[in-house]
Amino acid sequence: MSSLEERDVGVAAAPGSSSAGLGVGAVGAAVEAVAGVAAMQEEVGIRREGPEPDPDEPPKKRVKIPEGESGKLEERLYSVLCCTVCLDLPKASVYQCTNGHLMCAGCFIHLLADSRLKEEQATCPNCRCEISKNLCCRNLAVEKAVSELPTECTFCLKQFPRSSLERHQKEECQDRVTQCKYKRIGCPWQGPFHELPAHESECSHPTKTGTELMGILGEMDQNHRRDMQLYNSIFSLLCYEKIGSLSPLCEVQFRPYRTDDFITRLYYETPRFTVLNQTWVLKARVNDSERNPNLSCKRTLSFQLILKSKVNSALECSFLLLKGPYDDVRIKPVIHHHAFSNDANETDYVPLPISDSVECNKLLAAKNINLRLFIFQVQK
Repeated sequence: MSSLEERDVGVAAAPGSSSAGLGVGAVGAAVEAVAGVAAMQEEVGIRREGPEPDPDEPPKKRVKIPEGESGKLEERLYSVLCCTVCLDLPKASVYQCTNGHLMCAGCFIHLLADSRLKEEQATCPNCRCEISKNLCCRNLAVEKAVSELPTECTFCLKQFPRSSLERHQKEECQDRVTQCKYKRIGCPWQGPFHELPAHESECSHPTKTGTELMGILGEMDQNHRRDMQLYNSIFSLLCYEKIGSLSPLCEVQFRPYRTDDFITRLYYETPRFTVLNQTWVLKARVNDSERNPNLSCKRTLSFQLILKSKVNSALECSFLLLKGPYDDVRIKPVIHHHAFSNDANETDYVPLPISDSVECNKLLAAKNINLRLFIFQVQK
């Protein structure tokens, strides 16, 4: 009899043992199961250990994912991470609604501006939940994931991560479009960067005569004088005795309102404020009170300054608006002049000097528009 059978019999016949109630067959089956598991563990261990590696064998290469499968993965990521409005991958900040639907910064601002023009609550295009700057937050994980996705350089057609594409196109790409260093003296050449040294060695503009160069420099000086005229005018105004402000700087806040007409129109107005011992109000309107500005892609803001006080004599003033301290909108300062009187207490509507419709949407998307106003009284 084998040792295993002896153990089985001994267990079955032992008086008072815990296994006394078990049959010999049941105990034998349990022991065989344990032995089978041990054998399987030994076999798996052998498979895991495998043969000893050969020191002369070259290291194994990583298994590459086929190009077709990686392309499909990128396409799936594009569809998951794209903006729900424009269906394109975000280029900067990414916002999400309370249900997690993604919107790029441009579309998010555009939705808020449209809702302001329609006098409606802005909603997510997917789930129709309410969205606002307070309810929505940025999704930094998606921004990081999008920045690592590959994209194609428009010049050399090679693939680069989005985070490094801008630096590559501006500094590293040999096919990027560049200009001759003699452009300032009239050379019109444009071409790929790798052809620049050959062109500059053959460029004829360095050999121009002094008369030709004087004509080019005259045009450059004229453009420079035009740019400096604004700054010189501002510096001159700062020398005036009476500069209107409640503090060193006067900040005004436009609040949105609606007209009482049958077709309501959006306009902005500031509370009354006191400058130069006079009471003033600023008003602003969108697209010169166009009927449906929300249907137009081009959006502008214009404003007027209104004198609310009664004056004994004409009050000649110069004024300009600048961006507020917490806004990122770009405003190019423009100086306006008006002689205020009891009969002419309002200026004409003048355009707010913002660069494009994107900047206008930033202002419309905000709850209030914060700008800084300077008023200079012209001394007679």
